[in-house]
Amino acid sequence: MIRLARADDLLMMQEIERAAGEAFRALGMDSIAEDEPLPVDELSSYAAAGRAWVSVDGLDYPVAYLLADVVDGDGHVEQVSVYPDQAHQGLGRELLHAARVWTRGHGMQRQTLSTFRDVPWNAPYYRRLGFEVLDAGSWGPELTRLMQHEAALGLTRWPRVAMWRPAVPPT
Repeated sequence: MIRLARADDLLMMQEIERAAGEAFRALGMDSIAEDEPLPVDELSSYAAAGRAWVSVDGLDYPVAYLLADVVDGDGHVEQVSVYPDQAHQGLGRELLHAARVWTRGHGMQRQTLSTFRDVPWNAPYYRRLGFEVLDAGSWGPELTRLMQHEAALGLTRWPRVAMWRPAVPPT
């Protein structure tokens, strides 16, 4: 089940991100695995704005989450993480769908994200869900700043891409 995140979910959301990040170690991306999740006050801002969703188990315990922003007037996936023992069950896809519905409901035309090009559960996964690479020449000013910020953080040590899909699925 997907629901909006609440204040009592925030610490678990941090734990989910830490646990999910460990998978990057197997790819030699230790600095990504060691990156700390957003602080509770920032997660709280997402939750208060209705831009944070959790996937919960039968006991209403969060096992995955997604944060969304608005970037250049598009719904932007800021973060999506799934607890490792819950991976490969469609939770990320369901969270991305919830964010897509939110994007569409707020009159936005597309959903964007930035991700690692070659990490199997990043760009290749998003391609399977209908996302396409967004060429740098078509980035708006906010997405350009976001990608520059990621570069300044050293994330481009591994190839990164911006991706998009329409807010309304093709028929």
